[in-house]
Amino acid sequence: MNYLRAENLSKRYGERVLFENISYTLAKGNRVALIAKNGTGKTSLLNILTGKDEPDSGSVIIDKHIKWAYLAQEPSFDKLDTVWEAVFNSDNEIIKAVADYEWCMEALNQDPNNESVQTKLQVAMEQMDVYQAWDIEARVHTILTHLNLQHHLNHTAEQLSGGQKKRLALARVLIQSPDMLILDEPTNHLDIPMIEWLEAYLKSQDITLLLVTHDRYFLDNVCTEIIELDLGTLYTYKGNYAYFLEKKQQRETYQAKEAEEARKLAKKELEWMRRQPKARTTKSKSRIDAYYATKEKAAFKKDDSQVEIVMQMKRMGGKILEVQQLTKNFGQLKIAEDFTYLFKPGERIGIIGKNGVGKSTFLNLLQGLEKPDSGKVVKGETIKFGYYGQRGLEIKEDKRVIEVITDIAEYLEVGKGVKLTAIALLRMFLFDPKKQHNFVSTLSGGEKRRLYLLTILMEKPNFLILDEPTNDLDIETLNVLEEFLESYEGCLLVVTHDRYFMDTLVDKLFVFEGEGYIRDFNGNYQDYLNELEDKKLAAYAAKQEANKPSLPTVKEQAKPVEKKKLSFKEQRELQELEQEIEKLNQEKASLEDMLAKGSESHEELLSWSQSLESIKSSLDEKELRWLDLTD
Repeated sequence: MNYLRAENLSKRYGERVLFENISYTLAKGNRVALIAKNGTGKTSLLNILTGKDEPDSGSVIIDKHIKWAYLAQEPSFDKLDTVWEAVFNSDNEIIKAVADYEWCMEALNQDPNNESVQTKLQVAMEQMDVYQAWDIEARVHTILTHLNLQHHLNHTAEQLSGGQKKRLALARVLIQSPDMLILDEPTNHLDIPMIEWLEAYLKSQDITLLLVTHDRYFLDNVCTEIIELDLGTLYTYKGNYAYFLEKKQQRETYQAKEAEEARKLAKKELEWMRRQPKARTTKSKSRIDAYYATKEKAAFKKDDSQVEIVMQMKRMGGKILEVQQLTKNFGQLKIAEDFTYLFKPGERIGIIGKNGVGKSTFLNLLQGLEKPDSGKVVKGETIKFGYYGQRGLEIKEDKRVIEVITDIAEYLEVGKGVKLTAIALLRMFLFDPKKQHNFVSTLSGGEKRRLYLLTILMEKPNFLILDEPTNDLDIETLNVLEEFLESYEGCLLVVTHDRYFMDTLVDKLFVFEGEGYIRDFNGNYQDYLNELEDKKLAAYAAKQEANKPSLPTVKEQAKPVEKKKLSFKEQRELQELEQEIEKLNQEKASLEDMLAKGSESHEELLSWSQSLESIKSSLDEKELRWLDLTD
């Protein structure tokens, strides 16, 4: 069953062709990622598919019997709507029933004796029963909690930050429980725990997906198909990201070979065309058509342009950066408390923690842009910071791209006696000569971020600080940025929610664990996850060992340890929990084995995956309760 069908879509802006005569069909149950370079039309294509924009030609048909939702890259709200009102702004009768019930409950919290509200609550509860909406109500609270919106329900949209608005828009589309979901960069402004929750949530739902994402772990964990928009043409790959890279390389190699042969043939046919045969017979017309088809093939040119630059950075002395007993609070929020660290040459450190714990503030403290409450930060005399912040490039939109770079410098030294002009540098950063003279206002979000990165590197820093550098960058640019940073010899400090980017580049973490505590962890993010899992398993094993009956020692008999006794009901609950946990672990192992072996049935795989996520969730809940009781 096809949920969405696009036929012969074309779109251009002036002389610039985004795509021409492309077609695609999204079938029920497919989970598809759309990949393309920044500025080549990903968001434009999604806007056309969802009716937000019109194609120059072609058509889009969405099955009228399904529910679908679209998460835009830049969501909009009525600025006076509260978070709660925005969440329930839907024509869905079930969502309306939940909204009425929640409004009544909130009103009764304010005035428990209000008889009018009590009457409305009775009606609302009857509607909840009619629509069997109690599960929906529970899901609403789960989604809002995981996206960290539960404490902002009465805030208006204009009071929210850009990241909070994106999370609110995501919550709104998820709560609708659509059959088909179209998402434009859903992981932007989510911290790592949120992304991991979203992955598990989407995998557990019977939902059809089309999404644009630069998060390669998210792509691999959620999607089963990749479509690539390249030079105005759409290509399909049935597999994960590694499979896509392999097949893309094969395709481009074949096209390059075909183009070379076509150029030889076109040269021969061009001589025939120039003779301008007078008798336009059917045979000659077909030969003319064949010439233009050959000419089109010959025009293919593999884009090998890459951001490859070996930067000559400022000399770094022995003293880098010394943090001494750093403490910073904002009201009741503790950013750092008594944090001390001595940076070493060439260190590569990632910073992780939930949104709102103060990661960006910490970066500002290190650079002297914020003053600590106590403690100090001592910077070495030779250290030159290069700071890539979340706000991006703050320049006039009516400035040309080339002017942004030449205002900093006309050239950049990249080695002994080797200089690169601003034009050459821009080409390395994938700005062709024509785009270099465009105004900044015409650039896509990702192109602006790429230009911003170049302005940072033009300053030749020896201590790079990157705050969410992966936002809005396409995967190709991310790959090249990673290659550059791997060869970068200065210090690197990076805040990112992109786990692939983090694992590739860092060998140490600052983990913001809350209440001002910053943990110094040796290893990358995957190492950190492995340690957490090991600790959880060790705690579970220790509790099981502690529960085994043992003979008390003489000393223990003389001085018995006082323990809080469980009630009979709690003892019974503990016994039942141990049996349930053992059973769930067996079911989990069985399902993981079946998924590893695979199945030809998509429905069967989906069912197994949903069951596995449900079991994992139940296990986490029961293990936490088991730990509480045994403590």
